[in-house]
Amino acid sequence: MIRIGVADYGAGNLVSICRALEVIGAEPAIVRGAAALRATDGLVVPGVGAAGPAMERLQRRRLVEPIQAWIEAGRPFLGICLGLQLLFDGSDEDGALTLGLLAGRTVELRGAPTLPHIGWNTVDRAIVHPLFDGITPAAAFYFVHSYVAEPADRDLVIAEAEHGTRFPAAIARGNLLAVQFHPERSGPDGLRLLANFAGIVAGSPAVLAA
Repeated sequence: MIRIGVADYGAGNLVSICRALEVIGAEPAIVRGAAALRATDGLVVPGVGAAGPAMERLQRRRLVEPIQAWIEAGRPFLGICLGLQLLFDGSDEDGALTLGLLAGRTVELRGAPTLPHIGWNTVDRAIVHPLFDGITPAAAFYFVHSYVAEPADRDLVIAEAEHGTRFPAAIARGNLLAVQFHPERSGPDGLRLLANFAGIVAGSPAVLAA
């Protein structure tokens, strides 16, 4: 069974995510430090709230450097909502410096008719990617956010959504994957996306070589 770590730093709905991973046949493992991370095949970093407090909590858990090293080693990673935004250099929400693994910033969702953007929204694929295998092109996912990533490299964007303006809904660079929506709250299509991630974990050379 694939063992997928879920980072616990006080900024995500761990119960829902772990339950969803169990439903798709993976074994979830709560990660509160580097030792627990070493015993996993894939890593999910969820998140709600602001970047500054989230980074402070990650530092207190001593998870910043292990997460950076995990991603730089090509290990399978899935960021969810704030877990996507933290991958970039910094956030305009509170001026926080974030993980700095991808060039770009988190910015307020410009032109939005309402903020926060809450509810179901269609996610449009920019390219064919295994994270979305078996999911219809018109599928909708559940969003809760006011800020979005603005990558320096637009080739990272594999899917977009629109709320006043278009914004990245999913990004990918090798085994680094992240989504702005909440798959654990997105019904069957969300479960399928998590199952696809588990499949990516199972077939990753980084996992097979571990």
